[in-house]
Amino acid sequence: MTEIQSIVLGVVEGLTEFLPVSSTGHLILTSRMLDIADSEFVKSFNIIIQFGAILSVLVLYWREFIEKNHLKKIITASIPTAIIGFGFYQIIKNSLLESSGVVLWALLLGGIFLIIFELSYKGPDVAKEDVGEITYKQAFMIGVFQSLAIIPGVSRSAATIIGGLSLGIPRPTIVKFSFLLAVPVLLGASLLDVTQVPKSVFEGNMKFLIIGFVVSFIVAMMAIKFFMHYVRRKNFIPFGIYRILIALAFFFIIF
Repeated sequence: MTEIQSIVLGVVEGLTEFLPVSSTGHLILTSRMLDIADSEFVKSFNIIIQFGAILSVLVLYWREFIEKNHLKKIITASIPTAIIGFGFYQIIKNSLLESSGVVLWALLLGGIFLIIFELSYKGPDVAKEDVGEITYKQAFMIGVFQSLAIIPGVSRSAATIIGGLSLGIPRPTIVKFSFLLAVPVLLGASLLDVTQVPKSVFEGNMKFLIIGFVVSFIVAMMAIKFFMHYVRRKNFIPFGIYRILIALAFFFIIF
């Protein structure tokens, strides 16, 4: 990996982590496009730089995490993903994260589903963001939806947002809650990976990890502000179309 490649991957992570397009899928495809050799470090790099993106959530929404009621709902929603993510860690990292085919099919089918869902969606048109309105039952169910994102290409953001909308939660509220849920999930994934991977994997590569981390943090700050502004006015059909187009483009490139 080079400094430029780590910057590009940091930008990709920051831009896509909170959009319904799958940051993990984009990191895998971008690595393939940049001809970055698959290695234990690259897999860990793609997981750990996500923490740079979630740090932006802590900076922007730290008050939500000291609100006891909101924090308990975030923890409740994180339980299903924690159980599934921990249980299937080896399969996720050593099989799913290596499969471009899985990513492309998930992007394609997810894009089609996103468009169909939006065309049939008749939920409440509310502009305010109030995480306090989410019940504990809804929070747990959102966590179940989120656990689908262990499949690269599904998109954690898309799974939680669509899950929340289907439960009748207003769009701005579920988008904000999706941001908050990224913190325990991605922090847990980063810590689990660090404890499972030999320290020798990071020797001589720390500068690339730091660059990717910092870049993803800065870009994610801008992406979050854009997305919250966007959801107050528009739906996710453009993201569904994008997913389909990017999947088809890479099908021709890879296969």
